[in-house]
Amino acid sequence: MSKLDLRKKYKKLRAELSEEEIDDLSVAVANNLLKLPIWEQSFYHIFLSIQKQKEINTEFILHILQGKDKNIVVSKSNFENNTLEHILLTDATILKVNSWGIPEPIDGIPIAEEKIEVVFVPLLAFDHRGNRVGYGKGFYDKFLSKCNAEVIKIGLSFFTPEEKIGGILSTDIGLDYCVTPSKFYTFN
Repeated sequence: MSKLDLRKKYKKLRAELSEEEIDDLSVAVANNLLKLPIWEQSFYHIFLSIQKQKEINTEFILHILQGKDKNIVVSKSNFENNTLEHILLTDATILKVNSWGIPEPIDGIPIAEEKIEVVFVPLLAFDHRGNRVGYGKGFYDKFLSKCNAEVIKIGLSFFTPEEKIGGILSTDIGLDYCVTPSKFYTFN
């Protein structure tokens, strides 16, 4: 199936989820995340959920990271060149929802991509090979291409994988894992 068709399909599936279902599924994803061999790292990048897109509620993962005393990194979007600036999330970090509905830090301590060891990647769909479909702007592919080669890339999904995503480009960066409410998938 093409990326465009998959975007339509999964936006529709998400739209059908209630807030309660999103929270229940998000808790299950967070619990399955605990089974991954990723907890020895120090710097974890996490996306902050866009509520109007009915994304996975990453608040539960944030609590896990805080409980494990990890360095949490969040991003600020630049829509002029589709890039992300990475900021350390601290108690003093002020978040504001931008015009796209994305909660972002107003300012803070910048963190270089090379320092980030684990990235939780937003997506609409993924396949059995670890390919993913996002919103189509390339923010995460650009970001991940600047990270060190050992960075662990983890997709988070409410849904099971597609057999195969069509139209994968050489600039598309695949996942190492994808975590769903019922299990996790390992790639590479």
